[in-house]
Amino acid sequence: MTVDCKLGNILLYPDDHAARHPELYFRAAPDAVSVDGSLAGLTARGRVDFLTYLNALSACKWRAYAGIETAWLHAEVSGSGSIEVLGVEQGSDVPKVVDVVEVDTAAGAVRRLEIEVVCAPFDLVGFALVPKSGATMGLVRAWWHATVERDRVNTPRLALVTTTFCKESYVTENIERVRRAMREEGDPVEANFHMFVVDNGRTLDAAALSDDMVTVLPNRNVGGAGGFARGMLAATEEPGAFTHVLVMDDDVRIIPESLIRTYALLMLARGAYRTAFVNGAMLALEDPTRLYEDVSYVLRSGMYRRVKEDLDVGELAGIVRCERTSVEVPRAYGAWWYSCIPVEVIRDRGLPMPFFIRCDDVEFGVRNDPTFMTMIGVGVWHEGFEGRFRASVDCYQYVRNFLATMAMDGCASDVMFIARLRRTIRQDLRDLDYRSAELLLDGVEDYLKGPDYLRDLDGAALLAQLGARNERMEAVTDLDPTLLHDAGVTQEVLGCTGLLPRPSHPLMRLWRTVPYDKHYLPPSLLKKKPGYVVKHGHTVLEGDSTGCATLVVLDPTRTRGVIRHMDRARFRAIRTRERMLLRRYRVERGRVRRAWKEARPYLTSREFWIRYLGL
Repeated sequence: MTVDCKLGNILLYPDDHAARHPELYFRAAPDAVSVDGSLAGLTARGRVDFLTYLNALSACKWRAYAGIETAWLHAEVSGSGSIEVLGVEQGSDVPKVVDVVEVDTAAGAVRRLEIEVVCAPFDLVGFALVPKSGATMGLVRAWWHATVERDRVNTPRLALVTTTFCKESYVTENIERVRRAMREEGDPVEANFHMFVVDNGRTLDAAALSDDMVTVLPNRNVGGAGGFARGMLAATEEPGAFTHVLVMDDDVRIIPESLIRTYALLMLARGAYRTAFVNGAMLALEDPTRLYEDVSYVLRSGMYRRVKEDLDVGELAGIVRCERTSVEVPRAYGAWWYSCIPVEVIRDRGLPMPFFIRCDDVEFGVRNDPTFMTMIGVGVWHEGFEGRFRASVDCYQYVRNFLATMAMDGCASDVMFIARLRRTIRQDLRDLDYRSAELLLDGVEDYLKGPDYLRDLDGAALLAQLGARNERMEAVTDLDPTLLHDAGVTQEVLGCTGLLPRPSHPLMRLWRTVPYDKHYLPPSLLKKKPGYVVKHGHTVLEGDSTGCATLVVLDPTRTRGVIRHMDRARFRAIRTRERMLLRRYRVERGRVRRAWKEARPYLTSREFWIRYLGL
């Protein structure tokens, strides 16, 4: 016996924040399409192409994950013209017309079409409305679906867990968007879905926001890791209540259709993909067609690398590349802005490590070594990371937590990581960034304290204490204009928006690898004028600090900056501490690594988290 299963809806109404980028939904000349705000549908006066990021059918992914070779397009249309079925063949970047279905309805009438699409030769499938000359066509609603054997259909029960800390506007809006989408979709998704909102700031009205679909859980501030652990505990408290937990950041704008498509993937996945993680893409909130990341992996050096980087999914070429790029790579992890995890994995392999923030998703990923599923149209719009560098988080939390991750999972080379750490400290000192260098060393020192230090740590208090040491940048307009001029910070420099380092001469790249430091030079050999650098995290995008005792540092947005001055005494103290601490690390690393590995089963257990959260 066969059953009909929806694969995904066609989205006709652009999200208000993406209104200037309708190409995510459909492509048409500006005067060729209009969308009725009363949800009466879309009207086409010219060709409207739905072979887009949010509306194309990923034939290659459905074939790989679920064995689907034939799909159907359900379309409710009116007017006079035709529907062209489009396909992008394997190995090609150009769509071809696969089928043409003529439409000619009486005024006010709507025709329901079921169009069969053989997916086998294609990586992407889509369609276009093509009105006859002088006529219009209407599209009320449409969706992709497939017919499969009943015994191949899974019955997922999905718990969405989002953790928030004083970001009420994001969270309350997402609650309403999710609630509305689930009600409109109906069963089977609605009947098998629940949303848990973990309120680490205790600023939400839990009683008012909770109902049969949403539960708000007040929680003490235990960071992202603790918030997600609290939600996982709730979702797994009753055995069998849920099959999957989907963790999602709070500072996102969810695409509710993502939940419906995720449910479809879980319902139809077969073979190894039945126990796979589903990871959604991060689309940039400020640049809605930019796909920043979906799955990443850990390099042997301890750096992270995105499998897909900065794809323009407003263009067909970006969509094709997105779906053809395999995310099944070694040491992969899915960031927790949208990651769907089987409950059996949580039950068998444990909850997150109590890292508070940073590396919780990385450690969970490399610990479990999952198969990943990704698909166009599944993800969130997320605030970008440009200009968000905080040494308390990006130096201290990263180093402490990644050293622990490396100890427990062996996901990177200890030798390479320490070499990269030393290089980062050296670069920070060259850029007169003593705070970052100190916080990097703080991370090493606290890691060496072992897992007992983490067991009862008040992460919120520590982060507040370390946060007070972060560098405070000012608006560039508030900095000394004469100093900016002398440093070479021109309007051209301030107007640049690129996030890639400017190419430098090979001799300069070689010079930067030499272990020199200007702090050893006498004042007479230092430059009299200040210099400038533009930095994105630890990466220098532009400028040069060589020989400068005074330095203007700009963030990647180039709207904020700070002025730094050489401090020889602080430099000497950091170098002395670095030598002593790394000598201690070499002596103690074997014992400390064993301690972290032995402690993980307890630190990721229900017993630990129930005690830690005060439940």
